[in-house]
Amino acid sequence: MTLSLESIIIPDLHPDAQITVRKARLSDLEAIHELIGYWAARGQMLVRSRALLSETIRDFHLVIAGEHAERPGGLAGVCGLHMLAPDLAEIRGLAIHPAFQGRGLGKLLVAACEQEARDIDLPALFAWTYQQTFFEKCGFHRIEKTNLHPKVWSECQRCAFFENCNEIAMYRDLR
Repeated sequence: MTLSLESIIIPDLHPDAQITVRKARLSDLEAIHELIGYWAARGQMLVRSRALLSETIRDFHLVIAGEHAERPGGLAGVCGLHMLAPDLAEIRGLAIHPAFQGRGLGKLLVAACEQEARDIDLPALFAWTYQQTFFEKCGFHRIEKTNLHPKVWSECQRCAFFENCNEIAMYRDLR
């Protein structure tokens, strides 16, 4: 079943609906894929296959809007914390539904990933991004790509844009 981006958010959702942050479930896979695909089609992030998302579903935190006992909520945002090495994880797949832009949900998701990293004593985070200012507001700073952990490069070699990467590397020390 393919969802349209419009169907991810409940059409009659009130702007002040309750916001819930929770870990992703396999039942969220299609909505996550659709939201990431929406931004990837606009050149704002890398596309993620359903297969990759299902393999890494435990990496993701979601912001759900309007969820309560009588009806499921709509996906307002997603962000992953992907372990790369014992001393480094990547913030990846950060996407906010266009209807929820500018409400601080991106910062909320990055904070959830950061808290998870702190809970397991992870000393550092990094992110590839086109949104340097956003990540600076989250406590990251820009670093040269050549200063990244070797494990990052092994992942990068599988990327279709490896030869022509124009993403910015951002880093956050959690110690």
